[in-house]
Amino acid sequence: MAKPSRRELADLLEHVSLFSRCSQRERGTLARHMETATLPADSTLIEEGEDGDALFLVLEGTASVRRGGHEVLAVGPGAVFGEMALLDGEPRSATVVATSPVTVAVLGVRMFRTLLREFPEMTFELLAGLARELRQTRDSLDTATKADALS
Repeated sequence: MAKPSRRELADLLEHVSLFSRCSQRERGTLARHMETATLPADSTLIEEGEDGDALFLVLEGTASVRRGGHEVLAVGPGAVFGEMALLDGEPRSATVVATSPVTVAVLGVRMFRTLLREFPEMTFELLAGLARELRQTRDSLDTATKADALS
């Protein structure tokens, strides 16, 4: 895969909950500071328990998200993982392993924090995006709880 243009990457970031409320200009700035990497199948992208230091956006290929050694999710293009690491730097909650050659865009926590200092207004959009994601998760849990109660 050819390296995506800044515009293409910014468009992809619009679909990431954390960045969904950011302006096109802000997403363009984020995209400009992301690195891309292509890795072979069986590469470990992140390891459960390690300190989180970057967000990953899958551009091409597939990966397996594993907790405690068991696959909990298969992901492909457009999937994002590690976004919480940008906010809190806590240890990774899962391991992600490429199941095919994979191309990812990576935004490191240091660059992310530099951008927030440079563009403090972006903080409000990020908080709104995070709130949106939390609401969606809550709604999904409410729906699952109601379905369990009916069965």
